[in-house]
Amino acid sequence: MKYAIGIAGAATVASAPNPNQPAAALQVVHWWTSAGERKAVDVLASKLAEENIQWRDAAIPGGAGLGASKVLKSMVLAGKAPEATQLNGIVFGEWADLGLLLELDDVATPGGWQKLLFPTVWSLVHNRGHVVAAPLGIHRINNLFYNKKIFDRLGLTAPKTWAEFERVAEKLKHAGVTPLAQSSEAWQVATLFETLVLAESGPAYYRSLFVDLNPGAFGDTRMTHALQRLRTLKAWMAQPVRERPWPEMTRQLADGDAAMFVMGDWAKGELLAWGLTTDQEFSCVAVPGTADYHLYSVDTLAMFAGDYSHQTAQEKLAQLIMSQPVQSAYNQAKGAISVWRSPALSKMDSCARSSWSAFSKGSAFQAPSLVHRMAADETAKDAIVAEVHRYFVDDKMSESDIQRRLVSIARSLSKTGKQE
Repeated sequence: MKYAIGIAGAATVASAPNPNQPAAALQVVHWWTSAGERKAVDVLASKLAEENIQWRDAAIPGGAGLGASKVLKSMVLAGKAPEATQLNGIVFGEWADLGLLLELDDVATPGGWQKLLFPTVWSLVHNRGHVVAAPLGIHRINNLFYNKKIFDRLGLTAPKTWAEFERVAEKLKHAGVTPLAQSSEAWQVATLFETLVLAESGPAYYRSLFVDLNPGAFGDTRMTHALQRLRTLKAWMAQPVRERPWPEMTRQLADGDAAMFVMGDWAKGELLAWGLTTDQEFSCVAVPGTADYHLYSVDTLAMFAGDYSHQTAQEKLAQLIMSQPVQSAYNQAKGAISVWRSPALSKMDSCARSSWSAFSKGSAFQAPSLVHRMAADETAKDAIVAEVHRYFVDDKMSESDIQRRLVSIARSLSKTGKQE
């Protein structure tokens, strides 16, 4: 699939008439720019082209969508909102409440979306009685990827407990292999940390922290233990820990420069795009202590209403997104799992089946990612991520210091804190 790319990654439509040019076009803002992500985008663009609709790509580079969210806001403020955009998490409600999003009820109701979707996903895209986004896939974040060839060569098995992790890491280090790949980029540090919080205490405490912003939870000893674990893990990372994009860290795993990597399963999509095969060159297990849980992020596309001149094409895109062929092909490329409650399990690899099994247990076993906007608003997310990153890079900062700061943040931002 070829894209016409203009300023800031936005696609441009040729000015000269072209008899073969699609009759309709949708500009789509997103941050899917890695090799695996581009393959997933190709699935969407190709299917849309079959309907005689052009996907005008507006890809904004940057991990966790930090750059894309800023670009999107500036486009909307300038009166140049795209026809479709990647949105993650609770921001749906904010955009929808402003009356900016196209309601997709005319597609969702006859398509039986409520019955097809996991309840968590249905709640996510449902706002004030209307469907305001089309869900693409569910990512599991609490994955421990490992280089299977290194593990096989050294006679190692994937660790299920932190004690086993320490023993495996020691053997890897003795063999001259960096045990754990890790970037010092703030969102990647916070991604590791939120996984450690889940491992320490499970989804109920996790939600008390990052959804409820309960000040008391941030002062809890369970938070102390998760912070200590984060610092302890630094011993198994290449020193100094440098700021690198997540595809570079995934490449370290693929090349054998590092043996393990904690990351969302978009890393699997990257490994597959490079020609590696699950359970041959690499494999994955849940991060120790999280086997029963699913720390999730959901890929979604929302449509801006505008003057409704693109509504037919936008609704067609939403319909395609929820079709079984697109759900299967997109998520195989992206590394995620389908948003359907009953997907084609035979087309899933072992990592995907494990993800589906954990998510299918229901909300009591699910934890919405803070880092990927599923748990708290942008202000709370940014404040917490910044403090966790500060603690990670500054070994002189104590657990009590950061916990006091986090308690203060929670008090200032949460309803719980304001009521105290």
